Amino acid sequence: MEPHHFWQEILPPGPAAPLKHDGFYTATLADGRRLRLPIRPLPDGRHGLASLIVNQASFAVLDALATDLATRLAEFEPDVVVGLPTLGLTLAAEVARKLGHSRYVPLGTSRKFWYEETLSVPLSSVTTPDQVKRLYMDPRMLPLLVNRRVALIDDAISSGRSIRAGLTLLETLGVRPVGIGAAMLQSDRWRDPAQAEGWSARVRGCFTTPLLERDSHGRWS
Repeated sequence: MEPHHFWQEILPPGPAAPLKHDGFYTATLADGRRLRLPIRPLPDGRHGLASLIVNQASFAVLDALATDLATRLAEFEPDVVVGLPTLGLTLAAEVARKLGHSRYVPLGTSRKFWYEETLSVPLSSVTTPDQVKRLYMDPRMLPLLVNRRVALIDDAISSGRSIRAGLTLLETLGVRPVGIGAAMLQSDRWRDPAQAEGWSARVRGCFTTPLLERDSHGRWS
């Protein structure tokens, strides 16, 4: 597949994913439909992860993922959805719409002149490990979160660093999200620290992808 062809089509239910993968990994949604994801080699050259860039997905794929995630998060009965930058904002907006909300609350990494430094925390992610930015809450959005049931959404959870930054920021505001959502739960690397911090039970994802290893023939398993 050409790089720009990924994330453009939800495939119907089919056979289980093969044990070996050549260039892409096929994820399976709860209803059996499938989505092909490119495999990105990690810096060690031996391991790789399936990748999802949700703001490059077709509207049909975004709609399917948002519908699935909204259904999973509905059990928490959230009053408001908070989205993590950057890719989580695309998904969070659609999930909020699917939940029947009229708006959502976006967090950001761009400091506007009216922002307060006390309403920010450091932020890094698995895709930008060498960039430490700050995650900000617009102070004008605070009234939307007071005494509300909050769902925190990102596009993917991999190392868990982005989600933990979002949780830390919300905790400074006295907000503990009732649910945490992502389209993709990328391997299980985030689970150990999550267990200690007590938020893994509130995580919902459309699908889970494994940490892959490349063999001597260049195939992934």
